[in-house]
Amino acid sequence: MSALLEVNDLRVTFGPRRKPFVAVDGVSVTVGANETVGLVGESGSGKTTVARSIVGLVRPQAGDIRYDGTPLPPGTRRPGELQRAIQMVFQDPRSSLNPRMTVASIIGEAWRTHPAAAPSTDRIGALHQLLADVGLDESVAAQRAGQLSGGQCQRVSLARALAVKPRLLVCDEAVSALDVSVQAQILRLLDDLRRRHHLSMLFISHDLGVVHQIADRIAVMRRGVLVEEGPATEVLSAPRHEYTQALLAAALELNS
Repeated sequence: MSALLEVNDLRVTFGPRRKPFVAVDGVSVTVGANETVGLVGESGSGKTTVARSIVGLVRPQAGDIRYDGTPLPPGTRRPGELQRAIQMVFQDPRSSLNPRMTVASIIGEAWRTHPAAAPSTDRIGALHQLLADVGLDESVAAQRAGQLSGGQCQRVSLARALAVKPRLLVCDEAVSALDVSVQAQILRLLDDLRRRHHLSMLFISHDLGVVHQIADRIAVMRRGVLVEEGPATEVLSAPRHEYTQALLAAALELNS
């Protein structure tokens, strides 16, 4: 499987140069075409910093990130095509959307930001198709984000990401703020969207119990370091690192 995303020896620090805090220390991970990789670790493990580095919100001190073989410059220096190709879905769907904007305006703003992805004709039809793709009725287009439930907001976030025709979704704790029953719905939706739209996904979570439902491969982070990586079935059935074993035990205890 060819790598769509390559993160090589990534290092990210925060704070003063004389005594920096090392958030990510030499992490390497790949995501293949049409593959979902779960990046797992407890709060503070560095996984969100990896995600923000990939989408250009954090500037690494060392290492490189490549998309389809092309090195990604940090932040706003990326050309529009590369910004569009990698879209992030954030943890809190309510805070990631302007509560005063209608859903139609939210999608329209994405098209204005990336005009190459905007439909040339029948934008209303394209908007309704996007909403249908994420399981929302077309009547939602006229509603303000602040009127929607958490699950509906996350579906709108996914529609906004899909509107610009990405190839890679970076989902940062995308279901952790939702009720358990809604989590299951969004996970099924993500897997369905991946198949229908030929997407790749980096799915970030603290919960192995969630990741096992969606990931092809799993990478485990602890204190800024990657401690284990492999096919999901192997990591979940025979974890090698004691930290992965502890995460799995915690997930099993919660499920029971």
